[in-house]
Amino acid sequence: MAVDTSSAAEAAAPTTRERILAEALNLFAQSGYGGASMRELARRVGIRESSLYNHFPGKAAILEAIVSEHGPASSASRLEEQRYKQLARQPAEFCRQFALDLVEQWSDPREHQFQKVITAERNRVPGIRAKFADHFYAREQRLMTDYFRGFALAGLISTTDPRETARLFAAGLIYIRLEHYVMGAVPSPRPKVIEAIDRYLAFFLSLIAAGQDADNKKRKPKGEMRGKAAPD
Repeated sequence: MAVDTSSAAEAAAPTTRERILAEALNLFAQSGYGGASMRELARRVGIRESSLYNHFPGKAAILEAIVSEHGPASSASRLEEQRYKQLARQPAEFCRQFALDLVEQWSDPREHQFQKVITAERNRVPGIRAKFADHFYAREQRLMTDYFRGFALAGLISTTDPRETARLFAAGLIYIRLEHYVMGAVPSPRPKVIEAIDRYLAFFLSLIAAGQDADNKKRKPKGEMRGKAAPD
């Protein structure tokens, strides 16, 4: 039976909206949001300028869509996927999967462009800073906290504050990103990054291991219990 390769190629081809966002990310990273024009964007996409407005009402809406698909937004979306929900009772596997997905994200050139754009533009475009910080970071932190609360309630980890445990987990990963992808002249080789991830995960998981503080219960303030989730 013959395979319709043309149909498969068409299905895999990016939509006009996807092409607009990809070219807009390139353009904003190169020229800045203020220096980018809708005319130049249309030229890069290969469509009429008027056709851009069939997909987005303006340049600000394009930037908002970019923010909605990168950085914390993409991490939050992953946390809602079934493959993560299946790890809701496996804290070690959950932490490693999240870390490895971040390595893939950090290695993506589009992520580097996004960070450049959002760093430059978040204070210049009305609503972008609030949308980025309050909505997307808050969503990612809420989802991460829910996972660690579930681990604690199931007795799989020891913590009196799932929210702060989630923040501690994220903080260590952010530091690895700064060390291996941001501060150096060139990104570190992937094996070196994975080595750093494995070393950090072993340490972090040892801190929250279930029962690791059983001998210290008497020294805990009244009301604190292993696996009891503190309110946010």
